[in-house]
Amino acid sequence: MADKNLFTDRVKITIKSGDGGDGMNSFKAYKGKPACGPDGGDGGNGGNVYIEADNSMNDLLAFRYKSKYVAGDGERGGTNKCFGHGGEDIIIKVPVGTVVKDYESGTVIADMFAHGERKLIAEGGRGGKGNVRFTTSRRHAPNFAQKGEKTELHVLQLELKVIADVGLIGFPNVGKSTLLSKITAARPKIANYHFTTLSPNLGVVKYYDNSFVAADIPGLIEGAADGAGLGHDFLRHIERTRMLVHVIDISGAEGRDPVEDFKKINTELKQYSKKLAALPQIIALNKCDVYGAEENLKIFKKKYCRRYKIFTITAVNGEGTEELVAGVFEKLKILPPVSRVESDETFTYRKSGNLDFEIYLDGGVYVVVGSLLDMLCRNVVLSDPDSMAYFQKILREKGVISKLKEMGIKENDTVSIGEVEFDFVP
Repeated sequence: MADKNLFTDRVKITIKSGDGGDGMNSFKAYKGKPACGPDGGDGGNGGNVYIEADNSMNDLLAFRYKSKYVAGDGERGGTNKCFGHGGEDIIIKVPVGTVVKDYESGTVIADMFAHGERKLIAEGGRGGKGNVRFTTSRRHAPNFAQKGEKTELHVLQLELKVIADVGLIGFPNVGKSTLLSKITAARPKIANYHFTTLSPNLGVVKYYDNSFVAADIPGLIEGAADGAGLGHDFLRHIERTRMLVHVIDISGAEGRDPVEDFKKINTELKQYSKKLAALPQIIALNKCDVYGAEENLKIFKKKYCRRYKIFTITAVNGEGTEELVAGVFEKLKILPPVSRVESDETFTYRKSGNLDFEIYLDGGVYVVVGSLLDMLCRNVVLSDPDSMAYFQKILREKGVISKLKEMGIKENDTVSIGEVEFDFVP
């Protein structure tokens, strides 16, 4: 069984909208009058698949236990021109900040940016027409009905990217979680060992009548951009932030050089994303009360004081954190707001309107394939003359016959469409 405490921020799920219900092929029948005309109703439309952002969810863990979501199928049409019921829609709830992608192409379908935001992902199949719909002035008793549209499975990738104004970054055990606990009401796990934080922690920082959201990002290490440690899995969460607070253990108590630590983390950011490396940074030099901090502080400030705003803090007792929060807020005032990931807002898996075809030669046989022909093969009743006439009419209207002629088809050449084969007659 999977660990319920394991943070999950990337999953693959399978979705399917509902199939359309078949149209009904039926005739009115009264006592003594067995065939009084067609009365078959239309089938119901299949259910749609929606995705909705929900701020009560923190990660994608639920999708590790259920990864397939199928909407309801439309019901078959009834007699007496009754319509079939539509299939039930399904709404898949995801955390705010989830980016939805098509797994095969990588196309970004939606960025679920705000609570309650809803996106149609897959459209249900249309219900088939009942035989009453095929009556014309010359066809009084059509003995066929249309099948409902069938839908396909689609695979999505859900990727959670934390939405925060400020990201706290730095090596493991430098005091990021402690700092977050002092400036917000968040209560992350804190201990004196590496990788205490296994998932991003969010907290709201109050500054007079204003506020901003800060995220404690799990500690990075050298090689994080190439997958080392935990950092690789969480670098994507920093992409949302407007600025970074780079927390550094200035005491060097663990035998690390604060200047080298600073360089290494920024190298990892640059290797992962140039955009990430370009985010504004404020430096918080932590553990200033520890022996050895004073000398390192002089060296660090001498090297970086002209390029960065530097604050000295002792997160464990909150010393210097008020000044840090004020400095962060002043910086945020001139920065643009958190932006969405660019997505194809018109993208929806649809069956409607995609009636295309192509023709290829296979050993002298003209084989016609495509969604148009799939639809026709589902709907045509070979034994019914009216149905076959409808079949031939659509082939002419949609350009199949003219395309065959362009390809040089001759009289009595064989044409294959699904399970139907016939000799071409111009």
